[in-house]
Amino acid sequence: MKFSDSFLDEIRARLPVSQVVSRRVPLKRAGREWKGLSPFNKEKTPSFTVNDQKGFYHCFSSGKHGDVFTFVMETEGLTFPEAVERLAGEAGLELPKPDPQFERTAKERLGLFDALEAAARAFEEALQAREGREALLYAERRGVSRDILQAFRIGVAPNAKDALKAALLKAGFTEAQLLEAGLLIKPDDGRPTYDRFRNRLTIPILDGKSRVIAFGARALEEGAEPKYLNSPETRLFDKGSTVFNFARARQSAFDRGELIVVEGYMDVIALHQAGFANAVATLGTAFTERQMELLWQLAAEPIVCFDGDRAGEAAAARAIDRMLPNLREGRSFRFAFLPEGSDPDDLVRNKGASALAACLATARPLIEVLWQRELKTHAIDTPERRAAFEARLETLLAEIANTRVKEHYRREVKNRLFALWREQGSTRGKRAAEASQRADRSRATPVPSSYGFATVITLALVNHPWLLDRFAEEVSALDIKDKKLAGLLRVVTGIIFEDGNVTGERVAERIGASSHGKFFARLWRDSAFKRVAFIQPESLEADVAAQFADLIYRFRALPALEREVRDVADELSDGSEAEFEQFSALQQQVAKASSTDVAEDAGDRIFHDRFADKIAQVTREKSLWKQGRRPEKQG
Repeated sequence: MKFSDSFLDEIRARLPVSQVVSRRVPLKRAGREWKGLSPFNKEKTPSFTVNDQKGFYHCFSSGKHGDVFTFVMETEGLTFPEAVERLAGEAGLELPKPDPQFERTAKERLGLFDALEAAARAFEEALQAREGREALLYAERRGVSRDILQAFRIGVAPNAKDALKAALLKAGFTEAQLLEAGLLIKPDDGRPTYDRFRNRLTIPILDGKSRVIAFGARALEEGAEPKYLNSPETRLFDKGSTVFNFARARQSAFDRGELIVVEGYMDVIALHQAGFANAVATLGTAFTERQMELLWQLAAEPIVCFDGDRAGEAAAARAIDRMLPNLREGRSFRFAFLPEGSDPDDLVRNKGASALAACLATARPLIEVLWQRELKTHAIDTPERRAAFEARLETLLAEIANTRVKEHYRREVKNRLFALWREQGSTRGKRAAEASQRADRSRATPVPSSYGFATVITLALVNHPWLLDRFAEEVSALDIKDKKLAGLLRVVTGIIFEDGNVTGERVAERIGASSHGKFFARLWRDSAFKRVAFIQPESLEADVAAQFADLIYRFRALPALEREVRDVADELSDGSEAEFEQFSALQQQVAKASSTDVAEDAGDRIFHDRFADKIAQVTREKSLWKQGRRPEKQG
């Protein structure tokens, strides 16, 4: 129904915001306003204000803002028409009369509501009669108490072909109404209609106003198919737009700030009996957009419970794919996986409410479940497979319609990829180090040549943050020995990952404000490497990328060449002429790796000749060899 602005203004005029809010939030006068603790966040210092003159409330801790209608919708999970109806009653106003066509439609719908309500009463009465004895025994075996049977209006459909039909026709309902309400089945061959539900435990499905709109029914006969049977879709019942137990769980979900989502109505009933009145079910359907909106009315991040087996993981995977396009600011889901072989009903009956509470406490955010799902299903042991893994993640993130949420997901995925590549690079480096008997020599002090390379790499990232997006795997695998420089590089990469669009100037500002600020300032001021041409902000992107890639390659190749030079030099005194030639070739490779354009541009040598004394000695020995004289052993 559409409400006129004048009608809504009249409600606002009759109901001050403070009057409506004070039912849930204790308020204290503060000048012209009222103040209280936020109903949306836990806090100790009041940040929630109400201004009756302006007709709004504002919560500084959550950013939520609105009028009396918004407040009732936010705190009670009502739709706008429901909030208007509630507040109009409090204000003593009658709702405006709908147009004649609307009245005819509403009257027809009311007839269906009446038929379904009458059916629910008939099923309840049958449960208490002799014919309901078997159903009561079944409920007792499932651990359902008499109070819960009554609270959920559980009944039984007698084991007869037209018991309900006869009773409701006698009460004045027409056969057409019962068919439209989904209570009867009409055979295609012209035979008479008959009851849809027979010999089943019946559970009414309610709408947001607690009106019966359909039934779920559990077979009482062992082996009967289907085990669970729902009403067909009708004018009142749209399975994809319905959440079982929504109206009953609404208040508990708001009070706890948490909503539990399970698969079936028997799970909900078991959880309610165990003290979890904030449980709802999706009736076994895949998550629809409408169901997600309903769940978000009750909690910002509902916890979806899945069995902890392969079927549960598969169900979670399907749910994630449906959820991604609908995520938005402050609206997501968490996932709790139960012990393998258990559903919520089994868990609370066999191990108690504390077991379920423990599972809920470990609920994982959607991004974590998505990440683990993709890691399990995609190998990343080769460059090609890692590239495919990244492409798959990018495809999934493209499904997110909300631009802001999509950007934050991309940053989170980049952070995780960076950490993953760094971990893999560290593992590969460790294996290589263990394979070399002399790999740990001279590790007590940083290799000056490596320090120079690492300095240029770090300064390049500061001036060109976009490089990290292109070379994340390579940068994450760098093994920088100097702790200060390694720490600075971590700060730089962290800043860039936080904001994918950050500028070089902003990166420098944020480093300056960090604990590495002084070290960075000294490095930026005193290092000759800052004059390297491609580091400069005005350099062409293609040139920067090419030289950065070359720099990374040289940095990673240098330690292996240095180790080989050391190994050859250690054995050289007893070597032959051929070994001298091998040593000379190695010297040239190291020189080529170290004397890059970077060194020349900086006016400083990146490669510090750590082996100057040894090379001088070898050169003298080589000269003696060529003169036909064998050099004397040292020591």
